[in-house]
Amino acid sequence: MNSVRVLNVEIDNLSTRELLQTLRQGVVVTPNVDHLVKLQHDEAFMEVYRSADFRVCDSKVLLWAAKFLGQPLKEKISGSDLFPAFYEFHRHNEDIRIFLLGAREGVAADAMRRINQKIGRDIIVDCYSPSFGFEKNEDECAEILQKIRDSGATVLAVGVGAPKQEKFIHQYKDQLPTIKIFLAIGATLDFEAGNVKRSPKWVSEVGLEWMYRLLSEPKRLWRRYLLDDPQFFWFLVMQKLSLYQDPYKHTDSSMGLPDNPYLKEPGSVVLE
Repeated sequence: MNSVRVLNVEIDNLSTRELLQTLRQGVVVTPNVDHLVKLQHDEAFMEVYRSADFRVCDSKVLLWAAKFLGQPLKEKISGSDLFPAFYEFHRHNEDIRIFLLGAREGVAADAMRRINQKIGRDIIVDCYSPSFGFEKNEDECAEILQKIRDSGATVLAVGVGAPKQEKFIHQYKDQLPTIKIFLAIGATLDFEAGNVKRSPKWVSEVGLEWMYRLLSEPKRLWRRYLLDDPQFFWFLVMQKLSLYQDPYKHTDSSMGLPDNPYLKEPGSVVLE
C-alpha cells in the first residue's frame, strides 16, 4: 500500500471506500494538523502512531500539505466522516457490533439510540460516558474494560479527544480480545447525538472547519488553533526544503512499521 510521509508520519494513501473494504482488524488513527504538532514532542503519542495499523488523513490542510510536498493523497477521511460511513457499510453485517466510549454523560446514549434507529438494528450494543480524568482512575478503567467485554462488541469507537483516546486504545487493546477494530473518532459522538452541529460541507471543503470550530468553542480551542497548530507550517516548509529534523530519528527514522497484515485486496469484509 502506498503512503505519504508528512513530517514524521506515514499517512496511508487510501480512499474511504478502500479503507472500508480492507479494514478487517486493527487500530485506526486519523492524523490532522494538531496531531502532527503533538507528535513533535510527545513520544508516548508517537509510540501509538508507530503501532497503529491504519493512519488516514483527517484534514483538508494535510491534503494540501501532501500535494505541496509533491505526494498527493487521495482523500480526506476524518473520524466524523469515517464513523457514519463505517456503520452504514456494515448495516447488514451482524459480525459488526460497536461499543461507544466517550462524550459527556448521556451523549453517547443519545448517539447509540439515533444510530440504531437509522440502521434498523442494534449495531451499537452499548456505550459509556467516562468521567473527566478517567484515564488516571484505574478502577474506572477496569469497569470500562469489563463493560466492553460484557457487551459482546467487536468494534470499539473511542471519542475522548486526542491524544487521550489513542493512548487509551494503545494501553488497553490487548485486554480486549473480542474487539477486532479500534476507531479513534474525536468529537464524532457529539455530532451523532445531534447536540453539536458540524460545519457546513462547503466550509470543510475549503479547509476552514478549524475556524468554524474555533468560533463555536473559542475558550476551549483558541490555544490549539492560534498558538500550537501554526507551528505545522514551519515544519512543513522545512520538510519541503529537506531541512526538517525528525525528533525521533535516533530511535526510529522510518517508524519501524512492518507491512500491515490486515491490508488485503478490496473485497468483502469478514471478521476473523
